[in-house]
Amino acid sequence: MIHTNNWIKNSLLIGAVAVVGSTFIYATSTGTNTNSVDVSNHVYLPNTINFAGEKAPLNIVDVKERLDREMIVNVNLHSSTTLAIKRANRYFPIIEPILKKNGIPDDFKYLAVIESGLANVVSSAGARGFWQFMPATAKEFSMEVTDTVDERYDVVKATEAACEYFKRAKNRFGTWTLAAASYNRGMAGVSNQLTAQQVSDYYDLLLTEETSRYVFRILALKEIMQNPDKYGYALPQSTLYQPIKTKNLVVNTDIEDLAAFAKEQGINYKILKLHNPWMRDTKLIVTPLKNYLVEIPTEGY
Repeated sequence: MIHTNNWIKNSLLIGAVAVVGSTFIYATSTGTNTNSVDVSNHVYLPNTINFAGEKAPLNIVDVKERLDREMIVNVNLHSSTTLAIKRANRYFPIIEPILKKNGIPDDFKYLAVIESGLANVVSSAGARGFWQFMPATAKEFSMEVTDTVDERYDVVKATEAACEYFKRAKNRFGTWTLAAASYNRGMAGVSNQLTAQQVSDYYDLLLTEETSRYVFRILALKEIMQNPDKYGYALPQSTLYQPIKTKNLVVNTDIEDLAAFAKEQGINYKILKLHNPWMRDTKLIVTPLKNYLVEIPTEGY
């Protein structure tokens, strides 16, 4: 969070018009009746769209065109968008109940999509994991970051930490949209701009390029991922990444050799680390009096 990530950098490389085969792909907001139009050749803006129930004011010209841009970009980011849809089938069932338990709107799962593409990526600034926490922020939100443990890579714990951030931001700004924007800009950065520009709404703010596009990326991915067929992403269910059944082992003592530990569990070192990416070394040094949940797959290996 509060950084430029690889997912965003990739989207900056896409132009306003793309060619797929011999077909020009472009965006328009005039074709609201798609019954008589081949929508596979166009990217149509929805008539209305909201983030967490907060309606985007598409009657404002620049707001409409900023959404238009992100729809064009993300519909035509074929590899990234396809992978996000595939991964969502596995990881949204993990993220969604955590958001719900914490009273966070379901739309925030799309924030994880634009932050990381639902992968444990590392940014050039050192942010890591699905939610792209920086080390200091991770520790502020009670995640352990040591030589052998980095809970930013634990999707459950990182999602819990992100929820805590969103709650604090919503309490500070009053809207979920500003709370989402602050995840990129920082609470202080958004607050300072609201004061300086004498406005109270994200859509009325003039912000840096990245933060100005941030919420619109979320809206675009939400629209595409909720309506994949409409935008040319009709992926068969069999091609989506399926959830993997696992069991959890409680560990509260050091493990000197994770490869040997993996064999004792009937798996190998690779599988252990794939399912527990928060383990950052060949051994595990535990914090005294702390329990760690080690995920062991029961299928798919």
